[in-house]
Amino acid sequence: MTDKYQSPLAERYASKEMQYIFSPDKKFRTWRKLWIALAQSEKELGLGITDEQIAELEAHKDDINYEAAKAREKEVRHDVMSHVYAYGLQCPKAKGIIHLGATSCYVGDNTDIIIMKEGLILVRKKLLNVVNELAKFSDQYKALPTLAFTHFQPAQPTTVGKRATLWLNELLLDLEDLDHVIDTIKLLGSKGTTGTQASFLELFDGDHDKIRKIDKMIANKMGFEDCYAVSGQTYSRKVDTKVLNVLAGIAASAHKFSNDIRLLQHLKEIEEPFEKSQIGSSAMAYKRNPMRSERIASLANYVIIDALNPAITSSTQWFERTLDDSANKRISVPEAYLAVDGILDLYLNVVDGLVVYDKVITKRLMSELPFMATENIMMDAVKAGGDRQELHEKIRELSMEAGKRVKEEGLDNNLLELIAADPSFNMTLEELQKTMDPTKYVGRSKEQVDEFLTEVVNPLLEANKTDLGMIATINV
Repeated sequence: MTDKYQSPLAERYASKEMQYIFSPDKKFRTWRKLWIALAQSEKELGLGITDEQIAELEAHKDDINYEAAKAREKEVRHDVMSHVYAYGLQCPKAKGIIHLGATSCYVGDNTDIIIMKEGLILVRKKLLNVVNELAKFSDQYKALPTLAFTHFQPAQPTTVGKRATLWLNELLLDLEDLDHVIDTIKLLGSKGTTGTQASFLELFDGDHDKIRKIDKMIANKMGFEDCYAVSGQTYSRKVDTKVLNVLAGIAASAHKFSNDIRLLQHLKEIEEPFEKSQIGSSAMAYKRNPMRSERIASLANYVIIDALNPAITSSTQWFERTLDDSANKRISVPEAYLAVDGILDLYLNVVDGLVVYDKVITKRLMSELPFMATENIMMDAVKAGGDRQELHEKIRELSMEAGKRVKEEGLDNNLLELIAADPSFNMTLEELQKTMDPTKYVGRSKEQVDEFLTEVVNPLLEANKTDLGMIATINV
């Protein structure tokens, strides 16, 4: 349709898998599963619900009669009761026990939790695949020296692979948070209109023991360990805050990666994928803009800010329930997931196709290395009998002279020539040039990559190998 607003998150960025998790069809199918779990649990606890009624509900759990529900909702203006009615049309023997004792939040809130957990599991799978590709990249380039930057000023060298472990490490921190939320998220259960389970106390003739059991029975049927012990009519909206904070953390890590790639592409050291027929600019045909990394950054900004929505919502809930969460929640939560889904697809796509220009990397490093080698040169001169303080002052003066030549005159760095010409150092140009081996200045970069991958990353990937092998495609 071209005459109605379409969400770019669905049209351009998010995968079909994530879109389905937050689709109406997924929601209403989950409602029916919850109604079945409720009826089964009530039957097991002694209510007069028959196997025939349960079987009837099971037979129609997926063939939802949407038109009947829509027509009913126009009359009664209540989505849950409209679907109870539509389900009852298909299940005449069971219609009297559908939603028995429950409030609307039984299906609404429990479904939200179920959907959020399924979304987190998909996010986890995609995050693991990004980690896997970054690990390969780190290993491949663990020994390639490159100029490191502090304050985006040339600093002591590192390696391309070691730099990639910094991106990797942040994703592992996100994975820890993600796993914690997945492992600890619980269902609301069947708490009733204000969380007191009063309707169930009436239904079970005051039998507290049965009511204590029903929540866990429902949770287990829906694939959860347990329900939250207490609630109002809804689960605490702080759960949404926890979930979106995790998504915002992933977005922040991806943003940092995209920033580094964009800067490296500016330096012509590393480029994101660029397709054969891709156009970089409508005006400047030669340009190869880092549009995928820019898109990561843009979507990440949205998710980071979006995390404020559930925080504000949870802080402004009144007593046992208020409905000013609904409109915000149905936008902010799904769209955070869709955006992170798009971010991770882009992240995987970029890492999988990164182009490394080793000659450019080496040329830039070698142009700066004489400055960084001066400490070693000075120590060699001291061992040959020189005065450390005098040599330090000489190095400072000669470095400033060479730096002026590079910056003001645009000429090559001649620091080694200046040192060789100074009798204080008593070193030939050939001797000085031998100190220009970049591998002497990267410390334990290669070893750190090996240790990090061997001890931390590879065991994680091995434990999750069934989730690996994803190929990321991007819509536009």
